[in-house]
Amino acid sequence: MTLEQLRIFVAVAEREHVTRAATELNLTQSATSAAIAALEHRHAVKLFDRVGRRIVLTDAGRQFLNEARAILARAVAGEQVLSDLAGLKRGRLSFAASQTVGNYWLPQKLALFRSQHPGIETPLMIGNTETVAASIHNGRADIGFVEGEIDDPLLVQEIVALDELAIVVAPAHPWARRTRVDPSEFGESLWVLREPGSGTRQALEAVLACAGHSTADLEVVLELPANEAVRTAIAAGSAAGLMSKLVVASDLNSGLLTEVAADIPHRHFVKLWHKERYVGRAAQAFSTLLDGEPVAAPAHRIFDLKR
Repeated sequence: MTLEQLRIFVAVAEREHVTRAATELNLTQSATSAAIAALEHRHAVKLFDRVGRRIVLTDAGRQFLNEARAILARAVAGEQVLSDLAGLKRGRLSFAASQTVGNYWLPQKLALFRSQHPGIETPLMIGNTETVAASIHNGRADIGFVEGEIDDPLLVQEIVALDELAIVVAPAHPWARRTRVDPSEFGESLWVLREPGSGTRQALEAVLACAGHSTADLEVVLELPANEAVRTAIAAGSAAGLMSKLVVASDLNSGLLTEVAADIPHRHFVKLWHKERYVGRAAQAFSTLLDGEPVAAPAHRIFDLKR
């Protein structure tokens, strides 16, 4: 059994597709299939079943997947130790971030870090808060960034920035002419929301909970998995949405969207890492870079999203 075989097995298991895994790994389909066949033949166990055009893990495959991920994570940790010996001249520091952080706040930090350490690769995966936490757990990312604290004893959490939120509508929306809207009135409008599991969705849920309501009390016309999609839907229709001002700054300046005055707290941008994994010199250097940029004082109250 080789690390390359394990890497191929995990890729195929996560995508449930040999061709897609091969493309992701920059391998041929035949090489990918051969690696899986070699694992199954050597250990006399079937790891996948074919169901239509898909392949799915067998029970043995599901049990082996956790072990394969753990071995690969340990191999990455070993590589990090060796990279440290090179004095940050080469190495890899992988990131996972939720959408607002990953698209609007983090890229500038990564560009600055790469200018200081050009030999360190910094791949970035973008998802929502739940997928970022999962990436830290399974070792696919070394450092994560999410919008708000999460309840997970295995993840170390550190506040690194504050994010200002706003209720936004199109100029033709009735709320655009209001001086202020109370959260208890949110049920009067149609809404476009991010998907469950996103930090922005959690922020709206927290605002509603303080007013004795929930998203079940809203008339939700769309649930979308990306900030850009939500922003576009709000601008094109008659619905309201809660968004980071980082996302809609240009639209507010141009008049494409209008901010509705409401009692919306700030939220935290939070850095995550696994407390049981080795913290290499590259990760330490990135933390030092962030430490040089103080967190601004909030203008008013802040969300506490820890659950």
